[in-house]
Amino acid sequence: MGKLDAAASVPPKRASTKKGKAKRVQEGSETPAAPLPERKPFGQEDSDDDEELVLDDAAGTDGAAPADDDDLMIEDAVVDEAQARSADMDDDALQFAPISAASLAAAQHARDGNVTKSQLRKVPIPPHRMSPLKRDWPKIYTPLVEQANLMVRMNPRTRCVEIKTSKHTDDLGVLQKAADFVKAYALGFEADDALALLRLDDLYIDSFEMKDVKTLHGDHLSRAIGRIAGKDGRTRFAIENASRTRIVLADTKIHILGAFQNIRIAKDSIVALIMGSPPGKVYAKLRTISSRMRQRA
Repeated sequence: MGKLDAAASVPPKRASTKKGKAKRVQEGSETPAAPLPERKPFGQEDSDDDEELVLDDAAGTDGAAPADDDDLMIEDAVVDEAQARSADMDDDALQFAPISAASLAAAQHARDGNVTKSQLRKVPIPPHRMSPLKRDWPKIYTPLVEQANLMVRMNPRTRCVEIKTSKHTDDLGVLQKAADFVKAYALGFEADDALALLRLDDLYIDSFEMKDVKTLHGDHLSRAIGRIAGKDGRTRFAIENASRTRIVLADTKIHILGAFQNIRIAKDSIVALIMGSPPGKVYAKLRTISSRMRQRA
């Protein structure tokens, strides 16, 4: 019975020793671990010559002969042949004489000429101006081709008038004038009136909306448009004749074609009508301004 009691008392002692070891392990885990060594990114590691030598010595001490000697010999032979071929190609390479200054200048001039002669302008045409464009197409392309020496075509797929310079174009500034001419026609001006942009200088187009002057809605907006146009367009004609401009009323948008000072006179009259001034008062101001302009002329 005493032996059995002793044997039965052994497992608790072992369990206590395991618990003690576990406590020791936990206490050891609380100690701070040493930091890991820094590693460089993949492919940028440094090759240690000492480690390579140790590996070579270890391979030599094992007594095993290197199995890739034949491969090394073949690779050396291939490298020698490639170097010999590259040397032969360098000897047989073509050698060009340096270009002369005259040839270089001629090449640059031709390149610059090609760049400048290939300028292009595209003017979009709104849908409501497609029918008038077909009707007045001879009036549009004739001055552009005959007078400005430009190439013009209508692209029905993109609904744009494309204007391009040619080898006969002397002045590149005429390209912008041609684009302004076609744009003025697209805004609603007559072809004969818009042609002044191509023939004369210091002519501009000023566009603004009625809501920029005063916010109007419903019948008030309709009455403002009626005051600007007048009966049978008489008010608009009076403003055009007095200020020497051309005016287009496109719904709530207003376009004015003319010189800078003339556009200012016409715009002041239109703004007064939008604000609610009676047409008679605007007529009186226009008569005064037109008389002053005649005296200055």
